[in-house]
Amino acid sequence: MVRPERSFEKDKLMVEIYRDRPAMGQAAAACAARKMRELLEERESVNVAFAAAPSQNEFLEALINEDGIDWQRVRAFHLDEYLGLPSDAPQRFRVFLDEHIFSQLDFMEVHYLRGDAGSPEREAQRYADLLREYPLDIAFIGIGENGHIAFNDPPVADFADPCLVKIVTLDEKCRRQQVNDGCFPSIDKVPTQALTLTIPAVMSAEFIYCMVPGKTKQEAVKETIEGQMGTHCPATILRTHDAAILYVDQDSANLISRS
Repeated sequence: MVRPERSFEKDKLMVEIYRDRPAMGQAAAACAARKMRELLEERESVNVAFAAAPSQNEFLEALINEDGIDWQRVRAFHLDEYLGLPSDAPQRFRVFLDEHIFSQLDFMEVHYLRGDAGSPEREAQRYADLLREYPLDIAFIGIGENGHIAFNDPPVADFADPCLVKIVTLDEKCRRQQVNDGCFPSIDKVPTQALTLTIPAVMSAEFIYCMVPGKTKQEAVKETIEGQMGTHCPATILRTHDAAILYVDQDSANLISRS
């Protein structure tokens, strides 16, 4: 069992710091798997949303190797998807999730956000209707360099958003992160719009597991934990959730106060 180097609570948010990315991923996956097994003992099925980003690699690799999860009773969603990319573009989040988890396990259902839908507005409504029909039990998420959760960047984040899914314009820092992550060769290749679950949609999940490794995330992690709560750093809202855990490694935790 992998144990954190340090753990503490900030408001309602549990924070666990691990020595490196693999340890963080293994610990998060073990905890998430325990919760999934527990819920599947109580419920006919479990509804889970997945983030698609390199920050999730170690977690997803560990999760698919966890035993005792009846994936045929798990209904999968994902948090966001680019608009305007060709249907076969490797940067699509559905492609990432297919490669890293959806194609490797026998899910009950996988519901994709269709970034190539003819009407993004109708697609947002379709996905919102699915989330109302199948409320999220668990959300596996990350935090962006600008503090976003899903694609709720500071300029468009709304803690009281009336929508569950919406079309957003991505800010420059968010788009530059996609280049930093190696997903696109240059910022002009990164789409400017996306479909995203809103902050209330993410926060509606009964349990949230948030995995945020890497030096590029250290400022966002510090602000999430120590900053004033607000949409300047959307992830600060996690401190109000009754059952959210933030998993970080030594690199992303580098700026967190020791006091």
